[in-house]
Amino acid sequence: MKQFFKFTFASMLGFLLAGFLMFIILIGIIVSAVSVGEKETVVVPEKTILMITLDQPVSDRSSDNPFANMNFTRPDISTQLGLNDIISTLKKAETDSKVKGIFLELTDVPSGQATIEEIRNALIDFRKSGKFIVSYSETFTQKSYYLASVSDKIYMNPAGAMEFKGMVGQVMFFKGLLDKIDVEAQVIRHGKFKSAVEPFTLDKMSEPSKVQTLTFISGMWKHMLEGISSSRKIPVEDLNAIANEYKIQSPQNAVSLKMVDKLLYKDEVLDELKNRVGAKKIKDIKLMKLGKYAKAPGEDKKSSDDKIAVIYASGNIISGEGDEESIGSEGISKAIRKARLDENVKAIVLRVNSPGGSALASDVIWREMLLAKKAKPVVVSMGNVAASGGYYIACAADKIFAYPNTITGSIGVFGIIPNMKEMFSKNLGITFDEVKTNPYADYIPITRPMNEAERKIITNDIENIYTTFITHVSEGRKMTVAQIDSIGQGRVWSGVDAKRIGLVDEFGGLTDAIKEAAKLAKLKDYNTMELPEQKDTFEKLIETLSGDNTSVYLKKELGAAYPYFQYLSRMSRMEGVQALMPYEFDIR
Repeated sequence: MKQFFKFTFASMLGFLLAGFLMFIILIGIIVSAVSVGEKETVVVPEKTILMITLDQPVSDRSSDNPFANMNFTRPDISTQLGLNDIISTLKKAETDSKVKGIFLELTDVPSGQATIEEIRNALIDFRKSGKFIVSYSETFTQKSYYLASVSDKIYMNPAGAMEFKGMVGQVMFFKGLLDKIDVEAQVIRHGKFKSAVEPFTLDKMSEPSKVQTLTFISGMWKHMLEGISSSRKIPVEDLNAIANEYKIQSPQNAVSLKMVDKLLYKDEVLDELKNRVGAKKIKDIKLMKLGKYAKAPGEDKKSSDDKIAVIYASGNIISGEGDEESIGSEGISKAIRKARLDENVKAIVLRVNSPGGSALASDVIWREMLLAKKAKPVVVSMGNVAASGGYYIACAADKIFAYPNTITGSIGVFGIIPNMKEMFSKNLGITFDEVKTNPYADYIPITRPMNEAERKIITNDIENIYTTFITHVSEGRKMTVAQIDSIGQGRVWSGVDAKRIGLVDEFGGLTDAIKEAAKLAKLKDYNTMELPEQKDTFEKLIETLSGDNTSVYLKKELGAAYPYFQYLSRMSRMEGVQALMPYEFDIR
C-alpha cells in the first residue's frame, strides 16, 4: 500500500511539475510574441549603410503574425518585411541624411518576378538621390543578379558562381499518379488555353499551353534583358548570346563579360564600404538591416482626413472569410464595402496577387468592386499574378496597373469531377449501390462516371459562367464581348502583352496605383489605410497555439515543396466551377 501511495504521489508530483514547466514555457512564448509585436525605437547612427538580403519570400503586405517569421533555432534571422514596407522604407531612406548607401548581399531571391521588379525600381529611385548601392554574392541566380544589376558596383566571390541561362516554365503533372490509383479526372472547360486542368488529364503540356507559356516567359526574359542592358550598358544581343552559349562557366567569365565588376572576398567588400563612408576600420561600419531601419521614426503622416484605402487580395479565391493565404469573398467584400461607405476614403486601390479560384466567389467580389467604382475612383495594382478569377475581380476598376512581368489574363472557366469508382472497387474492394426518388438525386456523382445528361448540365453551367465573365470584362474594359472572347479562352498573358491587347492600362506598381487614385480623386494631401484589418497579436497567438495556423510551420518544413502541397490542397477543396490558372508554373 505504501509503495502504491509513493508511486501515485510521485506520478502526481511529476504531472504537476510538467504542467508547471509547460506553463512557464507558454508564458515565455507569449512574452516573446508580444515583444515581437511591440514597436521598437530605433536610433539611426550617422553614416549608416542599409543591408538587404531578401532571402525569404516577400509577401505584398507585412504580417502582424508574431509567429510568421519566428525561428527559435535561428534567432539571428530577422522578420521579413512585406513589399509595402520595403518600398516605403526605401523611400524613407532616400531623404535620410544619416543613410549613405545600401549593401545588397544576395544569393537567391525566392519571390515573384513582379515583386522583384517593384523592389528594383525602388532601388533605382534610391540611386537617383545620389547615394550608392553595392552588391555582393557568393552565388548569383538570375533573379538576384537582375536585382543587383542596378548597383554602382557588383562584386562576386572569387570561388563563386553565376547563373545566366534564360528562363524555363515547368509544370508538374499528376495524371500518372491518378492512373496508378484508378481515379479518372472528368473535365469540362471553356477555353482552348485553359490549362489549369492539364496536370490531371495529361502527362505533358498541350500545344496551346506550350504556346502561351513560351510567349509569356519570352516576354519576361526580354524585359529582364532590357533592364540589365540599361543598367550595365551591355547590348541585349550580347546578353542573349551569353545565355545561349552558356558563357559564364567561371567567376572570371562574369568579369570578362562585364556582368560583374570585380571578384572580391567579403572582407574586401567590407573594406570598400569602409572607404565609401570614411570609417577607419571595418568594425566601425554602421550596417543596419532594412527590417530594423523600418522601425526608425520617419516623417509624420500628413494632417489630412482624406484617405486612400489600399485593400490587399492575395491567394486563392474562395467563399467565406478567407485568411492570410486566401481571398475570402466575404472578407474582401467587407473590406471593399467599408472603404466605399467611409466618407473619409476618397479612392480605393485593390492590390491583387491571385491565380483565381471559385467563379462564384470572384463574382461576389466583382459586384462590390462595381458598387465601389460608382461611388469613388477605384484602381487595381497587379502583383506577380492576377489571372482568371484574379482578373475577374480586377476588371471593373477605373484603371489597372501591372508590371511587364505580371502574369494575367487566363479568362476562362472549368470544372473537374473525379470518378473514383475503379479506385474504390479495385484497390479497396468497396462497391456502391443505391436507389433514388428522382433521376438526378445523386448528382454530382464521384462513385461512378457521369452520364451524358449530367455532363450537359455542367457544360451549360460553365458556358453561362464564361459568358458572364467575358461580359463583365467587356463592360469594365469598354471592349466588345467578341474582342474579349478572342483574347480570352483561358489564355495567360504577360503584362507586356496584356497592355498591348487592352487588359491592362499602365505599367507600374502599388505606389503608382496609389498616385493615380489620388489624381482621379483630385487629392493633394492624403493618408493611406490598409484593409482588411489584420488581427491583433493576441488573437494570432491564440490561433497559433490552437493549431489554426499550421501553414506557418508547413512553409518552414516543406520549403520549396510548399507551393505544390498548397496547390494539391487547394484542388482537393475545390467546390463549384473554377476560374483558375495553372498557378504552379515553376518559372526560373
